[in-house]
Amino acid sequence: MRWTIKPKPEEEKVKSLAQALGVDGLVAQLLVQRGITTFEEAKLFFRPQLEHLHDPFLMKDMEVAVARIELAMATGENILVFGDYDVDGTTAVALLSSYLLTFYPNVATYIPDRYLEGYGVSYKGIDFAEDNGFSLIIALDCGVKAIDKVAYAKQKNIDFIICDHHRPGDTLPDAVAVLDPKRDDCTYPYDELCGCGVGFKLIQALASRNGDTITDLIPYLDLVATAIGADIVPITGENRVLAYHGLKVINSNPRAGFKAIINEIKKPVLTITDVVFIIAPRINAAGRMEHGQYAVNLLTETDPEKATKLASEIEKFNIDRRGLDQEITQEALTQLIDHNEEKGFTSVVYKETWHKGVIGIVASRLTETYYRPTLVFTKSGDKLAASARSVKGFDVYNALEGCAEYIEQFGGHKYAAGLTLLENQYADFKRQFEKVVSETIDPNLLIPEISVDTLIELKDINPKLMRIINQFAPFGPGNMTPVFMAEHIKDSGYAKGVGLEEKHLKCAVSQNDYGPINAIGFNLGDKLPLITSRKPFSAVFNIDENEWQGNVTLQLKLKDLR
Repeated sequence: MRWTIKPKPEEEKVKSLAQALGVDGLVAQLLVQRGITTFEEAKLFFRPQLEHLHDPFLMKDMEVAVARIELAMATGENILVFGDYDVDGTTAVALLSSYLLTFYPNVATYIPDRYLEGYGVSYKGIDFAEDNGFSLIIALDCGVKAIDKVAYAKQKNIDFIICDHHRPGDTLPDAVAVLDPKRDDCTYPYDELCGCGVGFKLIQALASRNGDTITDLIPYLDLVATAIGADIVPITGENRVLAYHGLKVINSNPRAGFKAIINEIKKPVLTITDVVFIIAPRINAAGRMEHGQYAVNLLTETDPEKATKLASEIEKFNIDRRGLDQEITQEALTQLIDHNEEKGFTSVVYKETWHKGVIGIVASRLTETYYRPTLVFTKSGDKLAASARSVKGFDVYNALEGCAEYIEQFGGHKYAAGLTLLENQYADFKRQFEKVVSETIDPNLLIPEISVDTLIELKDINPKLMRIINQFAPFGPGNMTPVFMAEHIKDSGYAKGVGLEEKHLKCAVSQNDYGPINAIGFNLGDKLPLITSRKPFSAVFNIDENEWQGNVTLQLKLKDLR
């Protein structure tokens, strides 16, 4: 691990903010590091308000999109809400379709089959629309690069409205409207929305025309918060407001589908981390193992009994997904070792029988193991399909652009992408990808980095600090849980490995006669010899609350030590 300590902000700014807020220097420093320097900015940060969301009509083409939907409703057209099969896509489809259905009946949903149709807008989906009399398709979380598909739909007199957040290519599809804050010609003030977030801006615009307010849209925010967490977009600006209020809905009044999942967990309050690791994988499992429409059905179901039945079906998919994910990860790791490929700049593996639904998860697991830009391929029809994952700081989408001559189709983000290519191009692509990455990556990025906010003395860790840090939530990219570093600390002498094969490290630490404070280090069991015999060491950690038999105590959640 590479430990990097963030530069100390200007002392004057920290002092001034500490005074304005009546907090100590440590809290003020953490806030300034997050770009918060005034009382007003701190108020927005700690109390995100729905009134602070931007006017949806600031988004390029929003006016046109709303007018086209209003025309469709006025003339009785059939509207097809089309979305990708992942969490962002299925939540977006559930959001827009359920909103439209509250006042207009001719609305249906369509999620492409991951295996038969692949990612994004599909010819099969357009044919379905034609066969069933749909003249308007609203595509969510996909479509910004679907130039040929939109042209195909136009020949059949089917209009498209696209709500996407992926990077557009050089040319936009010839749709009625393309809502995408990442368009070069879009001046919308915040460009980090997820696909469901763009869908929310559309219903916000439609609602304003119907005389509804933002308060009327609060019940939809559980979907938006889930998509924000699952799609790993920054939890800053507008996303922070949406995630903050969406979590409130999840914890106080979730839709029947979420309630059915949450009832199994028995956890009193869910954080964004719980949403990412508990709710999102189950929604994702539908599209991975069976069909994404199961997820939409669960998220739009209002009958608690039916929702419980749907949730238990999806839970079975999730259990199957876990088994496959472990099996394929093991095969992929073996393949890298057997081919002596664990030393390059990239990890690229392929087996034609791997399940397409889990290759993205496997790519993430390989990235965690070898910490390099990673691609996992499988056979998909007569082509190969891959999921790409990257390491912090390296843009895998740009790297794929450097290999475009060998790729049929690709799309995605800086850290995650998908692509297809012809089987006879695989070897050339693999060589080119290794070449592009080796020539463009900073070698430091191949060593996992822990970004430390600040040094801290153990004596400064107390319940008041924890209460304030808890108010920094929801955490995520752009606002990560604060990471601290303490030096010259010692174990009390009772450190031990715990868990299966003693993989985890449990200890209690003190510093300059202050302590001990309990600490737990997941997957740090092999570091035990570093701290025995009361040898002084340094540690990086989050501060965490540990609840045991009704008692809550502070503990250090160790990330690394040396």
